[in-house]
Amino acid sequence: MSRGEQLTLQMLENDRRLLCWRPGTANGMTGTVERIRTSRRGPFLVVATGLFVLLLDGNLPTPLYGVYRERFGFSGTELTLIFAVYMAVLVPSLIVFGQLSDQIGRKRVLLGGLGLGAVGLILLAAAQNTAWLFAGRIAAGIALGATAGTAAAALVELEPDDDHGKAALATVLAQSGGSAAGPLVAGVVAGWAPAPRQLPYGVGLVLTVVTAIAVSRLPHEPVGGRWRPQRPSVPPEIRADFARASLSAATVWATGGLFLSVVPSYTAQLLHTHNLALLGAVSAMMLAAACAVQAVSVRAQLPPRRAQPAGLVSLVVGLSALVSAFPAKSLALIVVAAVFAGAGLGLTYFGSQAEINHLAPSGRRGELTAAFLTCVYLGVAATAISTGLLSDAYSLPTAIAVVSAVAGATALLAFGWQLKRR
Repeated sequence: MSRGEQLTLQMLENDRRLLCWRPGTANGMTGTVERIRTSRRGPFLVVATGLFVLLLDGNLPTPLYGVYRERFGFSGTELTLIFAVYMAVLVPSLIVFGQLSDQIGRKRVLLGGLGLGAVGLILLAAAQNTAWLFAGRIAAGIALGATAGTAAAALVELEPDDDHGKAALATVLAQSGGSAAGPLVAGVVAGWAPAPRQLPYGVGLVLTVVTAIAVSRLPHEPVGGRWRPQRPSVPPEIRADFARASLSAATVWATGGLFLSVVPSYTAQLLHTHNLALLGAVSAMMLAAACAVQAVSVRAQLPPRRAQPAGLVSLVVGLSALVSAFPAKSLALIVVAAVFAGAGLGLTYFGSQAEINHLAPSGRRGELTAAFLTCVYLGVAATAISTGLLSDAYSLPTAIAVVSAVAGATALLAFGWQLKRR
């Protein structure tokens, strides 16, 4: 019996619902539980919402960093370090909590992540200096690290039709949608409401608390026994496919990292504006394009192995437009860059996540999903940190041009690797 079936049985038992067993042939009897799809749908939506909310929380500061720099007077390097420390705790948290959720259950880890996410929001809302920002981002990084791999694995197990493609779509829509909503919500609230450094986090805190209450009402699922930390590993038979999907996903999210960290500042320099809603909308536009393309991909039943190379080509087009925007002084090119880069992210990440869902053995799904997401976030971190350091040494447009060239070359490399197996 799969983990998803065990979880469904436990949920039905906890709800005191009737279990309808039908005769079978394996071991004398196999059971088919009526209402499996119905019983999974609610928890599936709750888990997807939890992932969405924590990604929203984690990206609320994106359009506010300019406000913080004026208020606290820190340098571009310090801004880079704030982002770096977020990634420095997120990556090991993915590995540790991905394994832990395989043993103690998804619900406990999700609740812990939401609780720590709430702490991070409170610290950021109360920030009096740069140290508070560091503390808030550390809490947010651990929270997302605990939740991202755990939620992705839970969505595979709870998908009502046991469809790995639909589970992948829910995962990437929650991640992309939350990442898009964070800058947009913060930009709109900070731009037109009072207390711009506090109120955006208040919105996030309300959503986090409500989601945590919903998660707390989920039934406890079967667990695998005592946790013994292990070094992350990928089964030999899937390593090549795992590496191929991970490289593609890391490359597109490296570009996503550009849009979430420095492209708003790049746009501000280009347009000579400090409109927080507009700057937040630039990041949101890229991720909205990703969400739209992912939904179309599922409706068109685009195979993951076709989605990934198509997305990588779109990404290269978007990066080219991004680099050209500043010398051309063109807002239109920023829009083109956001749309094509977003489409590339959506196609490639959907395809790679669906492939990982298919490859991962059920007993190690949390661990392998976390390993995959570790590669993704390392790509995000490398881009954001290198761009910050280069912008201090030279200029922001130069930094974006250099990093975009490296990301584009990596995308072409990943594209060639994808084509070799077709």
